Amino acid sequence: MRRPSLTTLRAAGALTAALALALTACGGDADPKSGGELAGTTVTVAGVWTGGEQKNFKKVLDAFSAKTGAKTVFVPSGDNVSTFVGSKIEGGNAPEVVLVPQVGVLRQFAEAGWLTPLSEKTAATATGNLAPVWKEYGTVDGAYYGLYFKAAHKSTVWYAPDALEQAGVAEPKSWDELLASGRTLADSGRPAFAVAGEDGWTLTDWFENVYLSQAGPEKYDLLARHELKWTDPSVVTALTTLAEVFKDERLVAGGAAEALRTDFPGSVEKVFGPEPKAALVYEGDFVGGVARDEFGRKPGEDAKFFPFPPVGSGKAPVVSGGDAAVVLKDAKNADAGMRLLEFLATPEAAEVWAGAGGFLSPNKDVKPEAYADDTARATAASLVAAGDTVRFDMSDQAPAAFGGTKGAGEWKLLQDFLRDPSDPKRTAAALEAAAAKAYGN
Repeated sequence: MRRPSLTTLRAAGALTAALALALTACGGDADPKSGGELAGTTVTVAGVWTGGEQKNFKKVLDAFSAKTGAKTVFVPSGDNVSTFVGSKIEGGNAPEVVLVPQVGVLRQFAEAGWLTPLSEKTAATATGNLAPVWKEYGTVDGAYYGLYFKAAHKSTVWYAPDALEQAGVAEPKSWDELLASGRTLADSGRPAFAVAGEDGWTLTDWFENVYLSQAGPEKYDLLARHELKWTDPSVVTALTTLAEVFKDERLVAGGAAEALRTDFPGSVEKVFGPEPKAALVYEGDFVGGVARDEFGRKPGEDAKFFPFPPVGSGKAPVVSGGDAAVVLKDAKNADAGMRLLEFLATPEAAEVWAGAGGFLSPNKDVKPEAYADDTARATAASLVAAGDTVRFDMSDQAPAAFGGTKGAGEWKLLQDFLRDPSDPKRTAAALEAAAAKAYGN
């Protein structure tokens, strides 16, 4: 379940989110103007964001309030957005807008009849400034429900420049170079990767990048829909490739046992914290925000990244995640909620958060100079340039029972594979059995 985006800090922030649910929901700091078109109207927004993400999104809500006069309230949903929203609808207290971090959950909401299709204005704006793939991910049975506002670039490998300099290693341009460079790093005194094996979603991201590059986008799409079985040779090949990293203690700091005790924030700390224990950490663009906010590193200077390299003869992958804004039709002020989505579809809304940092927009009309630093500009440009070749996080497209549940499904099975990567075919068979049960086919 994501995440991403710092949604990827959700696992670490679960306790915070749970506590927040018990408190009064928070609105933006700015007072809405008295004469706006929505004066006297309250728009409640639910989402997984906590900490800095929540704080920065409230700046966007404040900008909406200043334009329209509406009061905004943000309610933390916790990780299980589906359960949270279902209970609110059942209780007659549905929020107007929900930020949904999984394609699979968006589909679930639409199929349950909970959503209102985007207004013509919102859809027209989004169609003009988003690549068609983002509309596809927000569409269910021909109706456009989900506006992708925040995205994550999940094909970035972050590193400590001093470690690479000490080892005499350059940024690798291929998978084979990555493994060779990692072993050179280990020989120079710092193991290659800090792997966040305690958080199963990070392992799904490893698999997805290898699979997309190696098997190609068409098979990626088929596997994401479970129209291709997980026992397919392409899956076994990707797992075999991934095992090259997982089985090598020079490549995984502390070996599998240590990785399985390391959560996502801990993996960033192992590279960028006060006592570095690894040179590289694979995850999305949000790693840079954690390195900056938690450990005082400056992205682009002492926290750098290179693109996840192509595997074999494949192309370099671009895997993304994202949060889609939807309007619940049973909400009291659903029309005002749609007015918020009209605002979120504009570059103006995205630029508010872009300036605060820790944010990427799939909106091609967002000005590059709106981003807080060169690294954010570069990752945003890469995401937009990828256009329709972007592939959404595969586990986020799956039913939550398979792709988004701690201790179950793909998360657990890839943790088991990290612990013992000796039999890729056995792992593929276990993944297929779990997928078939979750997808119902």
